[in-house]
Amino acid sequence: MQVKKSPQHIPVRYIKGVGPKKSESFRKLGVETVLDLFYYLPRRYEDRSRVVPVKDAVIGESMAVAGRVLKTNFFRARTGTSIFEVVLGDDKNRLFAVWYNLPFMNKVFKKGQTVVFYGKVDMQKRLQMNHPAYEVVEQGKIKGALDVGRIVPIYPLTASISQRYMRKVVHNAIKAHIAHIDDPLPTSLRARRKLVDFKFAVENIHFPYSFENLERAYHRLVFEEFFILQVVMALRRLKNRKKGIKYDLMEGLREKFEELFDFELTSEQKKCIKDIERDMASDKPMNRLLQGDVGSGKTAVAMYALLLAVNNGYQAAMMAPTEILARQHYVTVSKTLMPLGINVRLLVSGIEAEASGRIRKEVSSGEADIVIGTHSLIQEGMDFDSLGLAVIDEQHKFGVAQRKSLIGKGPNPPDTLVMTATPIPRSLALTVYGDMDISLLKQKPGGRQPVTTYWVGEEKRRAIYDFIRSEIDAGHQAFIVYPRVKRSGSSQMLSAEEMWEHFKEEVFPDLEVGMVHGRMKADEKKRAMERFRKGEQDILVATTVIEVGVDVPNVTVMLVEHAERYGLAQLHQLRGRIGRGEHQSYCILLGDPKTDSSRERLAMMSETDDGFKIAEKDLDIRGPGEFLGKRQSGLPELRFGNIVRDFDIMEEARTEAFDLVEQDPALSDPHNRRIREDIAERFGGKTVK
Repeated sequence: MQVKKSPQHIPVRYIKGVGPKKSESFRKLGVETVLDLFYYLPRRYEDRSRVVPVKDAVIGESMAVAGRVLKTNFFRARTGTSIFEVVLGDDKNRLFAVWYNLPFMNKVFKKGQTVVFYGKVDMQKRLQMNHPAYEVVEQGKIKGALDVGRIVPIYPLTASISQRYMRKVVHNAIKAHIAHIDDPLPTSLRARRKLVDFKFAVENIHFPYSFENLERAYHRLVFEEFFILQVVMALRRLKNRKKGIKYDLMEGLREKFEELFDFELTSEQKKCIKDIERDMASDKPMNRLLQGDVGSGKTAVAMYALLLAVNNGYQAAMMAPTEILARQHYVTVSKTLMPLGINVRLLVSGIEAEASGRIRKEVSSGEADIVIGTHSLIQEGMDFDSLGLAVIDEQHKFGVAQRKSLIGKGPNPPDTLVMTATPIPRSLALTVYGDMDISLLKQKPGGRQPVTTYWVGEEKRRAIYDFIRSEIDAGHQAFIVYPRVKRSGSSQMLSAEEMWEHFKEEVFPDLEVGMVHGRMKADEKKRAMERFRKGEQDILVATTVIEVGVDVPNVTVMLVEHAERYGLAQLHQLRGRIGRGEHQSYCILLGDPKTDSSRERLAMMSETDDGFKIAEKDLDIRGPGEFLGKRQSGLPELRFGNIVRDFDIMEEARTEAFDLVEQDPALSDPHNRRIREDIAERFGGKTVK
């Protein structure tokens, strides 16, 4: 059968010891080629390099013990269990190696052989190891052994592939193919960054001669992975340099804009506005991520971009993931910009068909200057007259294709401003949004006080209810949040619907208690939120539907029930719904965490309201894959680099990658051939979102 000529593409079944049947087991591990196998890294290592004679074996320790096979025994216990044992040592010192229900082991050892066993040494009336790793040493020489007498790799495997077999296959592959594979990194780059070559890295990541060599191999392979990723980022940014709209900044516009607010913008908001001005004044399309902690005033910054686009004769679109958030933006933007004669429209699924059709015509004719909406903005038949700016809020809730669909509705590439209220650690931002310019908002607008957060147990429930009542008596309102709408089965978890009834009838019968959750129809949710926003209700029982976009400055208390059920980011987003007015606000986390990680989360929430610190902790607890949730970036998962632990390597790789693309944007230099091939394989040739 024909195989690809390039050595790294040789299917794993052609490696000595594999074959067609066993290759299916490797495929389940994601290993299909020689190169896949080289990049299939051990999850940990055991130091089995020090080998001692039986007389030096230490009870209770895991160690490598060498000796001569004195005899072997195979028998069955009364229970039917087969037992095979090897007696190792000399006339004075003996170690018994024992295997249960593995009768084939009887064929492995012969009297007189020199053997090395690795395992935990126990004393069970005799010195014993159960199911040790082993190596039969020919002529007493341990050199070349794969399972003992060295630093030994331990791989993440399935039941159909043993550690011993995996090591043998990897060793065979390295022996046969490593010398024939080109190094993906140019020699000049390796020399500049003092990186070992590919051959050394692969040999020492699988079978390290020392822990120092292992560290150098790991550094090299992580650098390579980050470097390829950052080359893709640099290529995306390069593609974004195509001709776009060059906006006139208009003298005095920024000052006029700032006068629209009854508070002074923070210094960070002003800096972000200047970043946006610089981007929009360029003839290259803006591609900026506006990353702000909850309540930091991202919408005000985005409104300046909307105003600038409209004043230059272009339309602007603002897309949000939920109808609640879209309506919130519509209220804010129209209240601020409509007095300037700017025509702002809202387009969401809850709008009647006739009104929706009228708005679409206004957008396509150019009569509407700004349209704010949900996925309705990217539906077929939604056309713009002259889209010049696309603002995408909570952009991680949208897929790559959805973002591209909105951006593609302009005659020229529109400027793009994407916003997120989920603080993203710098390490992750460079990985996922490395092709974008990033603006940060950490400061809260003046007049807002930090939210005081308490983590309490069930015994405080009565006191919490009394506290909520005292805040309502003082003229304020409260949120009470539950993880579920209804109680399911025999679950002990309280639900929004049952507690709403309980509060209305038993706890707060004299107060107005409302409810909102995700299963309600759009117009029901809208009415519920409007009543609460207008102050017609004192308490709103809710699910996480209020997590984003709800802004009621009069709310001073949020009680989160079963707080241990939420992640850090979600708790931080929920807490961000309060503390939006001038009054002191309180977030009460009522929970009974059973695990260390859930206790850590609640303790962290009590200690700080800094979203960026919380995000770093969240990333540390959950890891990048879970932190991001479903991949929205169009990028593959990192195979072995850890963006938190290896952040310094990421920054080095980023510098080199952007320099390389600046010098060779087409990657046409022969020295960059493998880089080009790797990108084509891993990214399908698609280097642009």
